Amino acid sequence: MDVRYSVNPKDFKRYNTEEVRKEFLITGLFQPDAVTATYSHVDRMVTFGCMPVNETVSLDKGIDVWHNFGTKFILERREIGIFNVGGSGVITADGTEYKLGYKDCLYVTMGTKEVTFRSDDSAKPAKFYMVSAPAHKPCQTKLLTLKDARKVPCGKMEEANDRVINQFIHPDVLETCQLSMGMTALKPGSVWNTMPAHTHERRMEIYFYFEVGDDDVVFHMMGQGDETRHIIMHNEDAVISPSWSIHAGCGTKNYTFIWAMGGENKTFDDMDDIKKVDLK
Repeated sequence: MDVRYSVNPKDFKRYNTEEVRKEFLITGLFQPDAVTATYSHVDRMVTFGCMPVNETVSLDKGIDVWHNFGTKFILERREIGIFNVGGSGVITADGTEYKLGYKDCLYVTMGTKEVTFRSDDSAKPAKFYMVSAPAHKPCQTKLLTLKDARKVPCGKMEEANDRVINQFIHPDVLETCQLSMGMTALKPGSVWNTMPAHTHERRMEIYFYFEVGDDDVVFHMMGQGDETRHIIMHNEDAVISPSWSIHAGCGTKNYTFIWAMGGENKTFDDMDDIKKVDLK
């Protein structure tokens, strides 16, 4: 497991490109028949990736659960949200099977002991992208498709940010402890997400970019509003955003991203907007 510690925003101002990428960028999420995991000490969020090809893969494969979590199983005191961004596949949670197609989402409650993944077709393997947060009570494990998501149109074509926010794991859709997740799709001709930029002191966020072309990239902006940095993101890269950092991106073409949030509250208008003209 890759462990990332918290970063002081004052120290961040002195980071070079390599240091910024080492602390915040998550790459190589999908390895054949393996589980990758990045533990962030920012709100103790964990990002997982799993691409089952020829095997049924357990969530804890290759992970020393007691050493990393201090529990008997990963979800003993955690909840997890899972999106499939590959071919169709099946997740089994404590004996119950859930079939996920492309862009389907599964919320799995705290207390679930066994979670396994398999693909329907090894030639087109599923790719399960996951984010887990600490939890304090059991909720209901639930499968959500795109039609179940709460849809919020945003932006304008004239401002190159015409997009739809699909809220899956969200207080208006289902109950969770603290985890919120959704998927934002930019329309053709739009390249900006989350602009004007903002921060939210009581929540952190993780972005996962996909449907990024082989010859395209996304410039992900982070840092405090008066001294920003950028990270070049490729397809299926993720990035950690502490509460003190903006999180906005501009692509060389339209793309889709999955956002995950955890922290002290789930109030979506609890944010501090930064005017575009005040960004530096």
